[in-house]
Amino acid sequence: MESTKAKENQFSVAQARDIVRDLFEAQPTIYWLDFLCSLTVGYAAASIYLTAPWFSVTQIAAYLVAGFALFRVGSFIHEIVHFPGQHMRGFKIAWNLLAGIPMLMPSFFYLNHIDHHSPKHYGTGQDGEYLPLGNGPLRDVLYFFLQVLVLPLAMFTRFAIVTPISFLSPAVRTWALERFSSYVINLKYRQQIPASASRTWWAAMEAACCLRAWMIPLGVAMGISSWDRIPALYLLAVLTLGLNYIRNMVAHRYESDGQPMSPVGQLSDSINFDGTPIVTELFFPLYLRYHALHHLLPTLPYHNLKKAHQRLIDQLPAGSPYHQALYPGFWSLMRDVWSHAVAASRDPNQRRKADQWYQRREAMLQQFGSPQTRSDAAPEPPSVRQVA
Repeated sequence: MESTKAKENQFSVAQARDIVRDLFEAQPTIYWLDFLCSLTVGYAAASIYLTAPWFSVTQIAAYLVAGFALFRVGSFIHEIVHFPGQHMRGFKIAWNLLAGIPMLMPSFFYLNHIDHHSPKHYGTGQDGEYLPLGNGPLRDVLYFFLQVLVLPLAMFTRFAIVTPISFLSPAVRTWALERFSSYVINLKYRQQIPASASRTWWAAMEAACCLRAWMIPLGVAMGISSWDRIPALYLLAVLTLGLNYIRNMVAHRYESDGQPMSPVGQLSDSINFDGTPIVTELFFPLYLRYHALHHLLPTLPYHNLKKAHQRLIDQLPAGSPYHQALYPGFWSLMRDVWSHAVAASRDPNQRRKADQWYQRREAMLQQFGSPQTRSDAAPEPPSVRQVA
């Protein structure tokens, strides 16, 4: 395999940026129309699903429509984190009020995404969106997907129980913000809370999420809704989260040994793929199938990713690291991911890299309490501090 150093010598991030330099401006109209239409479809289908007879054709169809639509709505949290400064502040606020709070996913719970783009933290134990799945045993993939069954219960517990307790205890508050306030797959991730964090705004969103969480069992207790609404909501959450975990599983190669990666290293560890537009937009909304491109140029708005991808394919030298990150379709990608996972699970050398990743994570956790700043991480978008 070609070394990362050799790839860096033949590939320039600045060159890629220059090719798409006119595509960095977000179009608010596209964001608003996409979000509001997806939200309307998602909530309408969810309403039908929650009131239709169990296991009826109507309920099953509404369940699937609601799951995919709400998955798309939730994916906008990824765009919000990358908005610069006060850009589209109204959209950020509206998304939280109409989607983030009702779905128990306020946007500041995605602050950890900053570390996922940091050259210092990507692919390490301080990357909440990373595990060495590409080098570990197959059971690690099973454990990864089992998280989907636990997360809805964990989020209810976080807001209904931990939030009010944290408001009464500074120690619990610190623990909750560091260890229980991030949407991650690396469950030992520890959030570094920036000094500029808007804790008052965070607390307000948490309080709203707490009320939303308690509305679910209280509605049943007061006779406003039937008891089966609780398992129905749980199953809808499992579907929505499950779709996101499928997306995450093929976003990267997950072959890090726990050491920091350069931007080109991140590109080589990430994946783009083409495919049938309807299918790929259902499972990879907002053009998230161009995830290697997103890691190369993370501030590109989603509606320009396809155009940017085509330009880079046409204008970068053939055989560049960018071309090597491309798969012709979802199924070819899945076959490759599966075959690689099977081979890695049988290869002691590959397994050793996974062991090194976990060992380095433990070392990072031991250092977590020491004084640190975020100056060595990717610049923190003001939107994460201020939003929405």
